[in-house]
Amino acid sequence: MTFEQLFKQISPEDIDDNVFKLVGKDFYLITAGKKENYNSMVGSGGGWGTLFKKPTAMCLFPIHRYTLEIIQKEKTYTLSYFPNEYKEQMLFLGSKSGRDSDKMKEVKLSAVQTPCGNMSFKEANLIIECSLTQITTPAVDDFYSQESKDYLKEAYKDPNEHRKYVFGEITAVWVKRG
Repeated sequence: MTFEQLFKQISPEDIDDNVFKLVGKDFYLITAGKKENYNSMVGSGGGWGTLFKKPTAMCLFPIHRYTLEIIQKEKTYTLSYFPNEYKEQMLFLGSKSGRDSDKMKEVKLSAVQTPCGNMSFKEANLIIECSLTQITTPAVDDFYSQESKDYLKEAYKDPNEHRKYVFGEITAVWVKRG
């Protein structure tokens, strides 16, 4: 089956899912690279909104992630959301680095290439393609609520182990055909 037989394109405004559930409670995969070399990691947290008058997604990355390196090189990536039955495979992709293993060949998900050449999976029910807009590193002093500062200090005791915030313009949204 072709990509277009599996998925139909919709506008970002037509996404029916609850954004707070998708980025706050559900797991999703962030995938970067092209067919010859791509990598996925589990996403958790983030958000969607408008930046520079464009629909935008924001993701958080540990600074050392291989997927982040590929995003910086390729300047594009996908966010893929799955039914709960695929949670184990998604967690597998979050359990080891693609830099040091061939995990993309080990996972029991079927890779698929979007018409723009980005990678995702046939099992996804929602795929969001993004074009890199900005990568930034927030400092603890950038946060003003005590709860946020306490969370960051606890989560990142090692100052070298911090997060990057990655913003990408949403360039295409695909939903599984019914």
